[in-house]
Amino acid sequence: MRSSLLSYIAVSAAVLTIASCVRKELPVPAHEPGANVTATVSMGADYRWQYFYDLETNTVVGKNLKDSWNLGFETSRDGYRVILNTALPMFAYPTGKTAFGSVVMADTAGRKKWDSPTGSPDSTAIGDWRASGQVYIIDRGYSADLIHQGYRKVQFLTVDESRYSVRIARMNGSDEVVIDVPKDSLYNFTFLSLDASPAVVQAEPPRDKWDLVFTQYTHIFYDLNEPYLVTGCLLNRFSTAAVMDSTVGYADITYTSAQGYSLSPFINTIGYDWKTVGSTGGGGSDYKVHIHMNYIIRTSSQSYFKLRFIDFYDNKVKGNPKWEFQKL
Repeated sequence: MRSSLLSYIAVSAAVLTIASCVRKELPVPAHEPGANVTATVSMGADYRWQYFYDLETNTVVGKNLKDSWNLGFETSRDGYRVILNTALPMFAYPTGKTAFGSVVMADTAGRKKWDSPTGSPDSTAIGDWRASGQVYIIDRGYSADLIHQGYRKVQFLTVDESRYSVRIARMNGSDEVVIDVPKDSLYNFTFLSLDASPAVVQAEPPRDKWDLVFTQYTHIFYDLNEPYLVTGCLLNRFSTAAVMDSTVGYADITYTSAQGYSLSPFINTIGYDWKTVGSTGGGGSDYKVHIHMNYIIRTSSQSYFKLRFIDFYDNKVKGNPKWEFQKL
């Protein structure tokens, strides 16, 4: 009996010792959404300004005239892609020629190309230029004052992990230069202006400092195969994604429901059609904003936001998009 009692006491002591070592469960704090806020930018009635916006801080982090650049150069170590400034709009003509001096305006015939409005890196007008060495004719599009900016012939010579080398001239061969375009991986692109004196410019903030850009851009109506200049909102290409849902109420979108959506990385997912032109009939230039179109956005920091547009005017002047949004 004494032996059984001692065994019972020993086992009980061991159980108590183990139990005292087990960590107590801690409650998981509830996910607290941010405040619902409104914001606006003034692009101008002629849409000449581009605004870069950071949702996390509710601030404009960059602003520039839409015609401040022409070509954008991918900045990753292995990057080689070149984009056009579709806010102008611009076009490229691959001539098939490698002799720079032989390229003339007649080489534009039937060769017009543009970048995909989705921002797909494999659907650019320039394409993979590295093997061909061909010369491109660049239509620089129209300035903010609607003045055509003329043409340049451009040959992309080399690219490595730190820079590009680019040959540029007017169509008559004058003002020929070779310019180096450096890479900086803190940015999505390094930008080049093809003005009379070509120069490197930085038209965007660092890639991890913004989520949305309000700008004009070239949309392609594929049923017509025709480019058209529109005004809207594009996503940052750096790990930002979004989706539109008009079937649920803005107030009903939560952090949990947002995680159930399949989001798109296409930069024009928000785009331009959250408003309709000529909304009162007669083909006028008045705009109606579709407040029922809700956007769920996941930023590069993996934060979720919901957003909807509520106006496009300020004191009856267009070009002033206004939206409300909330961090989920």
